[in-house]
Amino acid sequence: MKIQVVENVYWVGAIDWNVRNFHGYTYTTHRGTTYNAYLILDEKIALVDTVAAEFTEEMVKGIKELVDPAEIDFVIANHGEVDHSGAIPTIMELAPQATLVGTAKVQETLSRYFGPRDWQWQTVRTGDEISLGQRGLTFIEAPMLHWPDSMFTYLPEERLLLPNDAFGQHIATSQRFADEIDEWVVFDEAAKYYANILWPFSRLVLRKLEEVQKMGIEIATIAPSHGLIWRGDPGLGDILQAYIRWARGEAEPRAVIVYETMWGSTERIARAIAQGIMEEGSEVVVRGLPMSDRSDVIKELLEARGLLVGSSTHNNDMLLNIAAFMEDLKGLRPIGKIGAAFGSHGWAGRAVERLGQALQEASVDVVDEGFSFQFAPDADELAQAVEFGRKFARKLKAA
Repeated sequence: MKIQVVENVYWVGAIDWNVRNFHGYTYTTHRGTTYNAYLILDEKIALVDTVAAEFTEEMVKGIKELVDPAEIDFVIANHGEVDHSGAIPTIMELAPQATLVGTAKVQETLSRYFGPRDWQWQTVRTGDEISLGQRGLTFIEAPMLHWPDSMFTYLPEERLLLPNDAFGQHIATSQRFADEIDEWVVFDEAAKYYANILWPFSRLVLRKLEEVQKMGIEIATIAPSHGLIWRGDPGLGDILQAYIRWARGEAEPRAVIVYETMWGSTERIARAIAQGIMEEGSEVVVRGLPMSDRSDVIKELLEARGLLVGSSTHNNDMLLNIAAFMEDLKGLRPIGKIGAAFGSHGWAGRAVERLGQALQEASVDVVDEGFSFQFAPDADELAQAVEFGRKFARKLKAA
């Protein structure tokens, strides 16, 4: 299927309606996803990115609605991960004269995935250009956004930025543009995408946005490699501002409480802490594991300043689902968060201590030694938990 993005630039990607997990089951894709590829028609023809291997036939069909694939002159690989590069071997067979363009790192990546190939390569760096005839492509290296091989492709005549994984969302729809669906849905998925994919690289995101501005790059359309295309205001301006806000770690004085409970005691304390936060007039969301999805909880945390984590003690440590959440958090290293731990124990208890250590390892500012209690909480401990929540809310507002 082909859809025009701007004049003589067409989406020729694929819609994956059924995928529900990404990145080795670390990221749930409740709304599916797309693999976006873009065909640029000029005196020379360029294909920017491809699709996951199982969708190759769908992409090739879309290309054939426009041109014979053998006429493709350049295949641009913005990033080597197989959800974007899986169809490259087929395309290079169909267009054996085509030049494969990417960073030196992407050449390494593709060589590892697909083995030695007799492909014609052109390695590019920031500022390098390729003429297509009436128009040209400019390349901007973007290492660690989100792989070392990542880059952006820019079509200056159309003010079109093709940034691969930046500005993406995992969402499968029959629409191709962000302004064609409910604004809340697309921004919800964009926030989840940033939180689970790009959050660890926030400082690099800010630097890259500043670099793009200094290069005098004007942007009218952003066409990422997953999800919907951003065009015009307010949507385009909104997503650029959101990325600046997220990368700076700006957040609201609200809290996320995430916990795992064995016999319900830790859950009761979680609810009491939430009550205290609400009594102080602050917002809070409460998420129990494994009932809630970890990647959804991480998205909730993106624009919340506070994180409270709780667990019953098992084998003198935290429970397994909350442990997995904390491992995710250590990798993401969120900016500008304050936190504290709570939980129950029986004959021995280190869960609260271990949670506090994990928060520190995730760069969260631990503002309380934690709230620990034995077996089931009594009325006094529930009252203490409410006060614990009230105190945390006051620290949230002061942070």
